Amino acid sequence: MAEAFLKHFGRDKVSVESAGLDPKPVHPLVVEVMKEVGIDLSGASSDSVFDFFRAGRRYDYVITVCDAADDRRCPTFPGTARRLHWPFPDPEKLSGGLEKKLADLRIIRDDIARKIQMWLAALE
Repeated sequence: MAEAFLKHFGRDKVSVESAGLDPKPVHPLVVEVMKEVGIDLSGASSDSVFDFFRAGRRYDYVITVCDAADDRRCPTFPGTARRLHWPFPDPEKLSGGLEKKLADLRIIRDDIARKIQMWLAALE
């Protein structure tokens, strides 16, 4: 969600890549709640942070969104100018029935969108 919102709101302001320690397909409920705000993630996939590291990529910012409980598993990049950590709940770990999970994901989605909009505004 963060990558999609950074690309959506940041358009020509930022160049965005997203990767994780354990890449997996985008959660189907995430695809569903993002579609509600006009962002289609149905064909999206995640990349491995290790592939980016091995390629020697350098970044001005690395923004991690790992759940606070998994903070120790958040990736880091040597030489990064600034690391920002914005903990959000992991969609894979949400509990309850379908409607509760969707409601929780909408809250997470909207929180991520607000955080990114505030950060991009502060960059200007």
